[in-house]
Amino acid sequence: MLIKIAPLCAVIALIAAPVSAQTMNHAHVEGMTHDDMTQPDTPEVLPTEPGQGAFAAISEIVSMLAADPATDWSKVNITGLRDHLVDMDGLVSDAVVTSRDIPGGLEMQLDLSVPGNDAASRMVPAHAPFVQAASGWDSTVTQTSDQLVWSVTSDIAEAQIRALGFFGLMATGDHHRAHHLAMAKGGMMH
Repeated sequence: MLIKIAPLCAVIALIAAPVSAQTMNHAHVEGMTHDDMTQPDTPEVLPTEPGQGAFAAISEIVSMLAADPATDWSKVNITGLRDHLVDMDGLVSDAVVTSRDIPGGLEMQLDLSVPGNDAASRMVPAHAPFVQAASGWDSTVTQTSDQLVWSVTSDIAEAQIRALGFFGLMATGDHHRAHHLAMAKGGMMH
């Protein structure tokens, strides 16, 4: 019986190959389970991001709820949280905003007949008071059946408001994480 031994340079190259190169083709295939992905002989180091932002937020909140013995599972609403995260994605990806400078800041107009602006009609009126509370700026929304107008002004932060624009203003105030956890527990929606 003849045993063929790989050339030493090929063995060294395989050993030295980065782990990412060795695992690049690990895709879900028929019959594969997530249990197949673990290697008990090596210490488990996992990425911090499970692949997609909304999924990551849901995953983190589900873990928090499961770890909290006070969780009232009869009120938990992960579907509501998911719907809100879809709105957030739609707002950032699809909203069409017309902005104009006004004294002290910015006026932003959204035509609600534009398909991408439906998320804004749900989110902007709820978010505007948070911008005012977080910054001290005047933040007002008027909405009709076909148009939403959001004005943000300040005596001292005019340039900052204009630089932030619609999307920066929508991200102003660090209340989103607490809001998402409250939503998952069956609390406030917008």
